[in-house]
Amino acid sequence: MCDAQPTPAPAETPAEEPRPTLGQIFRQYGPAYRRAHAGQLTREQLQVLDLLERCRTGALGHAVYRCDHCGTYHTVPQSCGNRHCPQCQGQRAKHWLETQLARRLPCAYFLITFTVPQELRALFQTHPREGYGALFAAAAATLRKLARNPKHVGARRLGFTGVLHTWGRDLCYHPHVHFLVPGGGLSADGQRWLPSRADFFVPVQAASTIFRAKLLDALAECGLAEQARQVLGGQAWVVHSQAVGDGEQALRYLAPYVYRVALSQRRLVKCEPGPDDLGRVTFLYRKSHTRRYRRMTLTADEFIRRFLQHVLPTGFQKVRHYGFAHPRCQIDREWLKMLVTVTLNQIYVLLVTAPALPTPHGPRCPDCGEPLRFVTFEPACAWRYLDPDTS
Repeated sequence: MCDAQPTPAPAETPAEEPRPTLGQIFRQYGPAYRRAHAGQLTREQLQVLDLLERCRTGALGHAVYRCDHCGTYHTVPQSCGNRHCPQCQGQRAKHWLETQLARRLPCAYFLITFTVPQELRALFQTHPREGYGALFAAAAATLRKLARNPKHVGARRLGFTGVLHTWGRDLCYHPHVHFLVPGGGLSADGQRWLPSRADFFVPVQAASTIFRAKLLDALAECGLAEQARQVLGGQAWVVHSQAVGDGEQALRYLAPYVYRVALSQRRLVKCEPGPDDLGRVTFLYRKSHTRRYRRMTLTADEFIRRFLQHVLPTGFQKVRHYGFAHPRCQIDREWLKMLVTVTLNQIYVLLVTAPALPTPHGPRCPDCGEPLRFVTFEPACAWRYLDPDTS
């Protein structure tokens, strides 16, 4: 059950209206969801439910800090650290963004998106590890094949980054992979930069045809090709390519979802009982190609179902680097930047500066505002109150 209606942007939501957290929703309605769907949930989904329910409640233990300025002790409930939790690992996402921004090449970038047809989504839901792996392999092979053509780039050595998304803006199941690709590649001997056009990388119609064939080949390796052919029709497959300038805005779009899934905490508006004693969760979403936010209200059961369908298989790598974009590539990054600059007749300035000191991100004392010093970790079963006089 859902209801969508226009709503202002999140900044216009009244400040006094308390917003729920995902953990609060799961703690209140998760037990009923488990009972209603017993035997249907995967081990990974049950684990995510359990961890997000206990996140920052003290059930996972407490970190104990001491303020050396005023001598007080403070306990901080531990976060779950799960990669699907919208409250956790924000600092890791920021670090990932800073790293990727620093590794950019001085050239045009493209955001190329490969989407799984609707007919295949049920197959991907029942075989996520095989399906997502095939999606990455087929999309990467498609880019390499087309880029080798001298009409487009003529380069056999590319370097790009792929990020898997499995959701639409309203939390529906919509698996696709975004590739951030620099506009060019290296020659076979690795000594020349072969640039693409600034507004064109590869033709999307040809990419769609090749992607279909490559995906079916990849699914055949895990025994799923026959099932895929049975449900596929003759509709065109969708590959979208967009020039994104120097790539910064595309990275800022991708970064928040590297260490969490589906929605941010600020998109949750309210959670309240419904007329039939079922919970109602309201969140914000934005339709494609618009900047207008809308509200969608779902039953708590449906909201949890939509969230859990994006839980990834254990250990599955949702961010992948290829070619010279891989961190372990032996090509010197600064030399590559210089090569691109010389080829494109840009100005490359070498700066010799001392490394910036890391900015402290630790907690601060709520009493005096000074930094807190970590003392110890107390497990949930052993947690006790620490008297300030015991220092």
